[in-house]
Amino acid sequence: MNNSIYFTKILKPLFTVAVIAGMATTANAQQSVSNPLAQSGYYHMGLGDFEIIALSDGTIPQELDKLLTNTTPQEINKLVANNYQQSTVEVSVNAYLIKTKDRLILVDAGTAELYGPTLGHLSESIKRAGYSPEQVDVVLITHIHTDHTGGLMDGNRLVFPNATVYISKVEADFWLSPENYKKAAEGMKKYFVEATTKVGPYMNAGKVKTYTYGHELFPGITPIASPGHTPGHSFYAVESKGQKIVFWGDIIHSSAVQFPDPAVTIVYDIDPKAAAASRKKAFAEAAKEGYWVAGDHLSFPGIGHVRTEKDGNGYRWVPINYSTYSLGQ
Repeated sequence: MNNSIYFTKILKPLFTVAVIAGMATTANAQQSVSNPLAQSGYYHMGLGDFEIIALSDGTIPQELDKLLTNTTPQEINKLVANNYQQSTVEVSVNAYLIKTKDRLILVDAGTAELYGPTLGHLSESIKRAGYSPEQVDVVLITHIHTDHTGGLMDGNRLVFPNATVYISKVEADFWLSPENYKKAAEGMKKYFVEATTKVGPYMNAGKVKTYTYGHELFPGITPIASPGHTPGHSFYAVESKGQKIVFWGDIIHSSAVQFPDPAVTIVYDIDPKAAAASRKKAFAEAAKEGYWVAGDHLSFPGIGHVRTEKDGNGYRWVPINYSTYSLGQ
Protein backbone atom coordinates (compact mmCIF):
# COMPACT_ATOMS: atom_id res chain seq x y z
CA MET A 1 0.00 0.00 0.00
CA ASN A 2 1.49 3.37 -0.94
CA ASN A 3 1.96 6.12 1.66
CA SER A 4 -0.94 8.22 0.38
CA ILE A 5 -3.56 5.45 0.55
CA TYR A 6 -2.14 4.13 3.83
CA PHE A 7 -2.40 7.58 5.40
CA THR A 8 -5.91 8.36 4.17
CA LYS A 9 -7.53 5.03 5.04
CA ILE A 10 -5.67 4.05 8.21
CA LEU A 11 -3.63 6.81 9.76
CA LYS A 12 -5.76 9.92 9.57
CA PRO A 13 -8.52 8.75 11.94
CA LEU A 14 -5.99 7.17 14.31
CA PHE A 15 -3.95 10.36 14.39
CA THR A 16 -7.00 12.39 15.36
CA VAL A 17 -7.81 10.08 18.26
CA ALA A 18 -4.19 9.91 19.40
CA VAL A 19 -3.66 13.64 19.37
CA ILE A 20 -6.86 14.48 21.23
CA ALA A 21 -6.35 11.76 23.83
CA GLY A 22 -2.61 12.26 24.25
CA MET A 23 -2.72 16.03 24.56
CA ALA A 24 -5.64 16.01 26.98
CA THR A 25 -4.27 13.37 29.31
CA THR A 26 -0.80 14.88 29.37
CA ALA A 27 -2.19 18.32 30.18
CA ASN A 28 -4.36 16.95 32.99
CA ALA A 29 -1.60 14.83 34.47
CA GLN A 30 0.98 17.61 34.33
CA GLN A 31 -1.13 19.67 36.71
CA SER A 32 -0.31 17.26 39.54
CA VAL A 33 3.48 17.31 39.05
CA SER A 34 5.39 18.36 42.17
CA ASN A 35 8.89 19.79 42.37
CA PRO A 36 11.42 17.53 40.60
CA LEU A 37 14.06 15.57 42.52
CA ALA A 38 17.75 15.89 41.69
CA GLN A 39 18.31 12.43 40.18
CA SER A 40 21.65 11.51 38.64
CA GLY A 41 20.18 10.81 35.19
CA TYR A 42 22.67 8.19 33.98
CA TYR A 43 23.64 4.54 34.49
CA HIS A 44 26.68 2.70 33.11
CA MET A 45 26.95 -0.97 32.14
CA GLY A 46 29.50 -3.01 30.22
CA LEU A 47 28.71 -5.07 27.11
CA GLY A 48 31.76 -6.91 25.84
CA ASP A 49 34.14 -4.27 24.48
CA PHE A 50 31.38 -1.65 24.51
CA GLU A 51 30.02 0.53 27.26
CA ILE A 52 26.29 1.28 27.45
CA ILE A 53 25.16 4.41 29.28
CA ALA A 54 21.46 4.87 29.99
CA LEU A 55 20.43 8.53 29.98
CA SER A 56 17.28 10.09 31.43
CA ASP A 57 15.45 12.87 29.60
CA GLY A 58 13.00 12.94 32.53
CA THR A 59 9.53 11.53 33.14
CA ILE A 60 5.98 12.48 32.25
CA PRO A 61 2.66 11.44 33.84
CA GLN A 62 0.47 9.34 31.55
CA GLU A 63 -3.12 8.30 32.24
CA LEU A 64 -2.93 4.68 31.12
CA ASP A 65 -6.65 4.01 31.40
CA LYS A 66 -7.22 6.70 28.75
CA LEU A 67 -4.26 5.86 26.52
CA LEU A 68 -4.01 2.07 26.38
CA THR A 69 -6.26 0.31 23.87
CA ASN A 70 -7.42 -3.23 23.16
CA THR A 71 -8.05 -3.64 26.88
CA THR A 72 -10.41 -2.29 29.55
CA PRO A 73 -9.97 0.21 32.41
CA GLN A 74 -10.75 -2.60 34.84
CA GLU A 75 -7.96 -4.79 33.45
CA ILE A 76 -5.52 -1.87 33.46
CA ASN A 77 -6.33 -1.03 37.09
CA LYS A 78 -5.86 -4.65 38.12
CA LEU A 79 -2.50 -5.00 36.40
CA VAL A 80 -1.06 -1.68 37.59
CA ALA A 81 -2.20 -2.47 41.15
CA ASN A 82 -0.17 -5.71 40.93
CA ASN A 83 2.86 -3.44 40.47
CA TYR A 84 1.87 -1.03 43.28
CA GLN A 85 1.05 1.62 40.68
CA GLN A 86 -2.02 3.63 39.78
CA SER A 87 -3.48 4.19 36.33
CA THR A 88 -1.71 7.55 36.16
CA VAL A 89 1.99 6.75 36.26
CA GLU A 90 5.23 8.58 35.54
CA VAL A 91 6.62 7.20 32.30
CA SER A 92 10.34 7.50 31.68
CA VAL A 93 11.81 8.96 28.52
CA ASN A 94 15.21 7.33 28.07
CA ALA A 95 18.06 7.51 25.58
CA TYR A 96 21.28 5.52 25.45
CA LEU A 97 24.93 6.10 24.66
CA ILE A 98 26.99 3.30 23.13
CA LYS A 99 30.71 3.83 23.57
CA THR A 100 32.71 1.74 21.11
CA LYS A 101 36.45 1.78 20.48
CA ASP A 102 36.20 4.65 18.00
CA ARG A 103 32.69 6.14 18.23
CA LEU A 104 30.23 7.64 20.68
CA ILE A 105 26.76 6.64 19.49
CA LEU A 106 23.48 7.96 20.87
CA VAL A 107 20.22 6.01 20.53
CA ASP A 108 17.35 8.54 20.37
CA ALA A 109 17.51 12.17 21.41
CA GLY A 110 14.76 13.01 23.91
CA THR A 111 12.23 15.81 23.81
CA ALA A 112 13.87 19.23 24.36
CA GLU A 113 11.16 21.84 24.99
CA LEU A 114 8.24 20.01 23.40
CA TYR A 115 6.61 18.19 26.33
CA GLY A 116 6.92 20.40 29.37
CA PRO A 117 9.32 21.02 32.25
CA THR A 118 9.53 17.45 33.54
CA LEU A 119 11.34 16.45 30.34
CA GLY A 120 14.11 17.89 28.18
CA HIS A 121 17.06 16.93 30.39
CA LEU A 122 19.04 14.71 28.01
CA SER A 123 21.95 17.10 27.47
CA GLU A 124 22.27 17.50 31.26
CA SER A 125 22.40 13.73 31.67
CA ILE A 126 25.03 13.38 28.95
CA LYS A 127 27.20 15.94 30.73
CA ARG A 128 26.68 14.31 34.12
CA ALA A 129 27.78 11.01 32.59
CA GLY A 130 31.08 12.63 31.63
CA TYR A 131 30.55 13.56 27.98
CA SER A 132 29.30 16.49 25.94
CA PRO A 133 26.76 16.55 23.09
CA GLU A 134 29.55 17.78 20.80
CA GLN A 135 31.39 14.46 21.33
CA VAL A 136 28.54 12.38 19.89
CA ASP A 137 29.52 10.95 16.49
CA VAL A 138 26.28 9.17 15.57
CA VAL A 139 22.61 9.42 16.54
CA LEU A 140 20.51 6.33 15.82
CA ILE A 141 16.80 7.18 15.70
CA THR A 142 14.29 4.43 16.46
CA HIS A 143 11.47 6.58 15.02
CA ILE A 144 10.65 10.25 14.41
CA HIS A 145 8.07 10.84 17.15
CA THR A 146 9.32 14.02 18.77
CA ASP A 147 9.90 12.52 22.22
CA HIS A 148 12.76 10.77 20.39
CA THR A 149 13.92 13.51 18.02
CA GLY A 150 12.96 16.74 19.82
CA GLY A 151 16.34 16.95 21.51
CA LEU A 152 18.21 17.08 18.21
CA MET A 153 17.67 20.84 18.16
CA ASP A 154 17.78 23.65 20.72
CA GLY A 155 16.01 26.46 18.91
CA ASN A 156 18.07 26.97 15.76
CA ARG A 157 21.15 25.23 17.18
CA LEU A 158 22.22 21.69 16.33
CA VAL A 159 22.60 20.00 19.72
CA PHE A 160 24.84 17.32 18.17
CA PRO A 161 26.78 19.36 15.58
CA ASN A 162 29.38 16.67 14.90
CA ALA A 163 26.96 13.76 14.60
CA THR A 164 25.43 11.96 11.63
CA VAL A 165 21.79 11.00 12.20
CA TYR A 166 20.65 7.55 11.01
CA ILE A 167 16.94 6.90 10.31
CA SER A 168 15.23 4.08 8.43
CA LYS A 169 14.26 5.12 4.92
CA VAL A 170 10.63 4.12 5.50
CA GLU A 171 10.43 6.36 8.58
CA ALA A 172 12.09 9.37 6.97
CA ASP A 173 9.99 9.08 3.81
CA PHE A 174 6.80 9.03 5.85
CA TRP A 175 7.35 11.89 8.30
CA LEU A 176 9.25 14.21 5.98
CA SER A 177 6.77 13.88 3.11
CA PRO A 178 4.99 17.12 2.11
CA GLU A 179 2.15 15.02 0.69
CA ASN A 180 1.57 13.27 4.02
CA TYR A 181 1.61 16.60 5.79
CA LYS A 182 -1.07 17.93 3.48
CA LYS A 183 -3.28 14.88 4.08
CA ALA A 184 -2.85 14.89 7.86
CA ALA A 185 -5.71 15.79 10.20
CA GLU A 186 -5.37 19.38 11.39
CA GLY A 187 -4.51 18.31 14.93
CA MET A 188 -1.72 16.09 13.60
CA LYS A 189 -0.02 18.55 11.27
CA LYS A 190 2.08 19.95 14.11
CA TYR A 191 3.86 16.60 14.44
CA PHE A 192 4.93 16.68 10.81
CA VAL A 193 6.07 20.28 11.32
CA GLU A 194 8.04 19.26 14.42
CA ALA A 195 9.63 16.38 12.50
CA THR A 196 10.77 18.82 9.84
CA THR A 197 11.91 21.36 12.42
CA LYS A 198 13.92 18.84 14.44
CA VAL A 199 15.30 16.57 11.71
CA GLY A 200 15.25 19.01 8.78
CA PRO A 201 18.30 21.08 9.83
CA TYR A 202 20.42 17.91 9.92
CA MET A 203 19.08 17.00 6.48
CA ASN A 204 19.98 20.46 5.17
CA ALA A 205 23.47 20.11 6.62
CA GLY A 206 23.98 16.74 4.93
CA LYS A 207 24.04 14.99 8.30
CA VAL A 208 21.20 12.47 7.80
CA LYS A 209 21.71 8.99 6.38
CA THR A 210 18.75 6.70 5.70
CA TYR A 211 19.11 2.96 5.62
CA THR A 212 17.36 -0.23 4.62
CA TYR A 213 17.54 -3.36 6.74
CA GLY A 214 19.64 -6.50 6.51
CA HIS A 215 23.14 -5.20 7.22
CA GLU A 216 25.26 -3.66 9.97
CA LEU A 217 25.49 0.11 10.20
CA PHE A 218 28.67 -0.20 12.24
CA PRO A 219 30.59 -3.25 13.50
CA GLY A 220 28.27 -5.05 15.91
CA ILE A 221 25.31 -2.68 15.40
CA THR A 222 22.37 -3.76 13.23
CA PRO A 223 18.96 -2.14 12.69
CA ILE A 224 15.87 -4.39 12.81
CA ALA A 225 12.50 -3.53 11.28
CA SER A 226 9.75 -3.35 13.93
CA PRO A 227 6.88 -1.49 12.25
CA GLY A 228 3.52 -0.60 13.75
CA HIS A 229 4.10 2.10 16.29
CA THR A 230 5.26 4.09 13.27
CA PRO A 231 5.76 2.83 9.70
CA GLY A 232 9.55 2.71 9.94
CA HIS A 233 10.06 2.04 13.65
CA SER A 234 13.38 0.26 14.20
CA PHE A 235 15.20 -1.68 16.88
CA TYR A 236 18.99 -1.63 17.14
CA ALA A 237 20.77 -4.86 18.04
CA VAL A 238 24.23 -4.33 19.55
CA GLU A 239 26.63 -7.25 20.01
CA SER A 240 30.15 -7.53 21.41
CA LYS A 241 32.10 -10.58 22.60
CA GLY A 242 29.05 -12.83 22.74
CA GLN A 243 26.90 -10.31 24.63
CA LYS A 244 23.85 -8.63 23.11
CA ILE A 245 21.42 -5.83 23.85
CA VAL A 246 18.47 -4.75 21.70
CA PHE A 247 17.25 -1.16 21.92
CA TRP A 248 13.48 -1.33 21.64
CA GLY A 249 12.40 2.29 21.20
CA ASP A 250 8.63 2.44 21.68
CA ILE A 251 7.67 -1.23 21.51
CA ILE A 252 6.32 -0.89 25.05
CA HIS A 253 4.90 1.98 27.12
CA SER A 254 3.68 0.22 30.28
CA SER A 255 5.61 -2.71 31.73
CA ALA A 256 2.84 -3.34 34.27
CA VAL A 257 0.22 -3.89 31.55
CA GLN A 258 1.94 -4.89 28.32
CA PHE A 259 4.31 -7.55 29.59
CA PRO A 260 1.40 -9.57 31.02
CA ASP A 261 -0.66 -8.81 27.90
CA PRO A 262 1.39 -7.84 24.82
CA ALA A 263 -1.80 -7.50 22.77
CA VAL A 264 -2.52 -4.20 24.58
CA THR A 265 -1.83 -1.22 22.33
CA ILE A 266 -1.74 2.56 22.80
CA VAL A 267 -3.31 5.52 21.04
CA TYR A 268 0.15 6.61 19.84
CA ASP A 269 0.44 3.49 17.65
CA ILE A 270 -0.11 4.33 13.98
CA ASP A 271 -0.92 0.71 13.10
CA PRO A 272 -1.98 -1.01 16.36
CA LYS A 273 -2.22 -4.52 14.89
CA ALA A 274 1.28 -4.34 13.46
CA ALA A 275 2.59 -2.79 16.69
CA ALA A 276 1.13 -5.67 18.73
CA ALA A 277 2.64 -8.21 16.32
CA SER A 278 6.08 -6.59 16.57
CA ARG A 279 5.81 -6.54 20.39
CA LYS A 280 4.79 -10.20 20.64
CA LYS A 281 7.67 -11.22 18.39
CA ALA A 282 10.14 -9.08 20.36
CA PHE A 283 9.02 -10.42 23.74
CA ALA A 284 9.15 -14.05 22.60
CA GLU A 285 12.62 -13.71 21.10
CA ALA A 286 14.05 -11.82 24.09
CA ALA A 287 12.66 -14.40 26.51
CA LYS A 288 13.93 -17.32 24.45
CA GLU A 289 17.42 -15.96 23.78
CA GLY A 290 17.97 -14.21 27.12
CA TYR A 291 19.72 -11.11 25.81
CA TRP A 292 19.51 -7.63 27.32
CA VAL A 293 16.85 -5.21 26.15
CA ALA A 294 16.50 -1.46 26.65
CA GLY A 295 13.24 0.46 26.30
CA ASP A 296 12.80 4.20 25.90
CA HIS A 297 9.71 4.19 28.15
CA LEU A 298 10.58 1.46 30.62
CA SER A 299 11.31 2.80 34.11
CA PHE A 300 14.82 4.27 34.07
CA PRO A 301 17.40 2.95 33.32
CA GLY A 302 15.07 0.82 31.20
CA ILE A 303 17.55 -2.07 30.88
CA GLY A 304 16.76 -5.66 31.79
CA HIS A 305 15.66 -9.08 30.66
CA VAL A 306 12.33 -10.61 29.68
CA ARG A 307 11.15 -13.98 30.96
CA THR A 308 8.10 -16.03 30.13
CA GLU A 309 5.69 -16.47 33.03
CA LYS A 310 5.65 -19.98 34.49
CA ASP A 311 2.10 -20.59 33.33
CA GLY A 312 3.04 -19.56 29.81
CA ASN A 313 0.64 -16.61 29.83
CA GLY A 314 2.43 -13.33 29.27
CA TYR A 315 5.88 -12.17 30.26
CA ARG A 316 7.70 -10.65 33.20
CA TRP A 317 10.19 -7.77 33.20
CA VAL A 318 13.40 -8.42 35.16
CA PRO A 319 15.25 -5.09 35.57
CA ILE A 320 19.03 -4.94 35.67
CA ASN A 321 20.62 -5.57 39.04
CA TYR A 322 22.44 -2.39 40.13
CA SER A 323 26.21 -2.74 39.81
CA THR A 324 29.11 -0.48 40.79
CA TYR A 325 31.32 -2.56 38.46
CA SER A 326 29.13 -1.93 35.38
CA LEU A 327 28.66 -5.64 34.80
CA GLY A 328 24.98 -6.01 35.55
CA GLN A 329 23.01 -9.24 35.86
